Amino acid sequence: MASSSSWIPRLSTHLKEIRVHLSQTSPGSKGTRDFILKNYAAIRQANPTLPFLVREASAVDARVFGRYAFGQERKVSLENLSEEQVGEKLRELAETTPSKSER
Repeated sequence: MASSSSWIPRLSTHLKEIRVHLSQTSPGSKGTRDFILKNYAAIRQANPTLPFLVREASAVDARVFGRYAFGQERKVSLENLSEEQVGEKLRELAETTPSKSER
């Protein structure tokens, strides 16, 4: 991951749910697969009540959906990102809330 995983315990501060979609075999999902394999257990342990869903399907682009209060959602593409870049995108998703235009 980037420099530190100190943001992982704060995932549930703003987020109510995280859904990761990725391809089981696509090269564009490799960084996402690697991130999940290395960090899933730490995320679950640090955020035991936060739904963290991983959905694998054939021929889908890697992306993450963050659900916030009042059903607001945000989608971020993870396609062709490295494991470190995936961690950074997830951190950004966790530390922000949807803008007014995204609500």
